[in-house]
Amino acid sequence: METSTKTAREIYLDIKANPARKRFGFGHKAALINVDPQKAYTRTDLFKTAYETDPNQMHYINELGKQFREKGWPVVWTHVAYMDSGEDAGIWGTRTDTPDSLQNIKFGSERSEFDDRLQIDRQRDVIYLKKMPSAFFETQLQSLLVWHQVDTLIITGGSTSGCIRATAVDSLSRGYRTIVPEECVADKHESFHYANLTDLSLKYADVLEVADVFRWLDQGNNQ
Repeated sequence: METSTKTAREIYLDIKANPARKRFGFGHKAALINVDPQKAYTRTDLFKTAYETDPNQMHYINELGKQFREKGWPVVWTHVAYMDSGEDAGIWGTRTDTPDSLQNIKFGSERSEFDDRLQIDRQRDVIYLKKMPSAFFETQLQSLLVWHQVDTLIITGGSTSGCIRATAVDSLSRGYRTIVPEECVADKHESFHYANLTDLSLKYADVLEVADVFRWLDQGNNQ
């Protein structure tokens, strides 16, 4: 095993500056998958479980959603919420039992609500309730993507080390070109965040600056 005295951020920036892998690249049609941008994870002023990496994350997500809707491409939002008993969290909900615990994000609670800064079109966008890390797990996401004939997923939300990573791995496993705009994902600690951006970029996804995604959208997707 290679060892290093560098921080996770420094390692990521080294990889970013000196890419050692060919990019998967963009395809012809994309879906925007916004993973759990709900108050439990975005409102740092309200909840200890929340986190922020880039203060403009919600703005970028809104701008991406706007452009996707203009193209008639799918915009998907996921969130988690559980029964009063917590039994629908399964084994995942057994490690702790505090007011901040995962299984205690209850239906109808403030923690389960999407961030108020988000511009969600509830007539056109698709909203899935999920119970586990991946946006694919036991949701209708795969069927939706097949219906829309997309070949590329743009994944935003959080956390980088959890539900973003799980969704990205499942996305690649299903044959999608997988793009993670780095300013559009967040985590509790920079070490988790940058270590997983590094791993994603080396194995499962193209980790790009959000400007690269906007540039592709503006160019008419002729790649």
